[in-house]
Amino acid sequence: MAVTTTPPPRGAAPRPSSDAGDTAAARAASTGRLAGRVFGALSTGAGVLILVTLAAVAVFLVLRAWPALTASREELEAISWFNGGSVAQYVGPLIFGTLLASVLALLLAVPVSIGIALFISHYAPRRLAQGLGYLIDLLAAIPSVVYGLWGALWLIGRLDPVFAWLSSNLGFVPLFADYQAPAKNIMSASVVLAVMILPIITAVSREVFLQTPRLHEEASLALGATRWEMVRQAVLPFGRSGVISASMLGLGRALGETMAVLMVISPGFLFSFFLLKPGQQQTIAANIASKFPEASGLSVSALIATGLALFVITFVVNFAARWVIARRAEFSGAN
Repeated sequence: MAVTTTPPPRGAAPRPSSDAGDTAAARAASTGRLAGRVFGALSTGAGVLILVTLAAVAVFLVLRAWPALTASREELEAISWFNGGSVAQYVGPLIFGTLLASVLALLLAVPVSIGIALFISHYAPRRLAQGLGYLIDLLAAIPSVVYGLWGALWLIGRLDPVFAWLSSNLGFVPLFADYQAPAKNIMSASVVLAVMILPIITAVSREVFLQTPRLHEEASLALGATRWEMVRQAVLPFGRSGVISASMLGLGRALGETMAVLMVISPGFLFSFFLLKPGQQQTIAANIASKFPEASGLSVSALIATGLALFVITFVVNFAARWVIARRAEFSGAN
């Protein structure tokens, strides 16, 4: 018996064969595997590049600082501005001043930043929150020299009566004793640094607070909590690691800030906790900026040695921050 086949209707598209479909699927899978390998190689290369760059910076600092680290006391004392008999004695007060200014700036900026971030994320109307968020982000784009000019020409005059009142009424506390006008001291520099790091901490904290699960907030409100109690019970615990990360980012900028501090502070090389007295402290970055134009030979190596100390401080601070975040990751939004 002959078997007849019915031809497809006129105008109908021919049905693709199973072989053609298998070939297209195999080609797509091969293309996907190739794209995955390329992306993986690029990601790995980017990570390795960061490590190589970090290692290159460390090697450069060590090699260029080595002449000063191995120099004799007589060679170092030949440098006109060198204080101390060794690099360690010279860089010690600079490390103290750097850490003091940065910690004071962090103490001033973090509470304000958290308050602004919470207001934008959970209290302000949408339109006001968007405008305020843009304004805060724009503060991060202002150059540091502009902050330095603002601090030197405007802020110091406004802080003078405040510091005078603190010194006259709380002068029995060494922190506020012996104030001398103008207010070119470590506290003024810390206020300028606090304003500079405020947009970084605020922006990161705001985004972390906005990631709080909606169910957590609604569950807290459903149990009768007020808005502040909801923030305290749900938002702040969730964003704790993010706030720590934001604070460390701000601390990193404060540690390395140069021009703003140089234009505001009256430098000194003392281990002093007199916050309102000028000529007591100096930071590493500001000291390098002030001395480097006139440095040559061994004095350049001495300045690079102080830069090596700042590099180590920054590395230790970031390592400690990662350790704190890793410990609290299971209790917050970091995971």
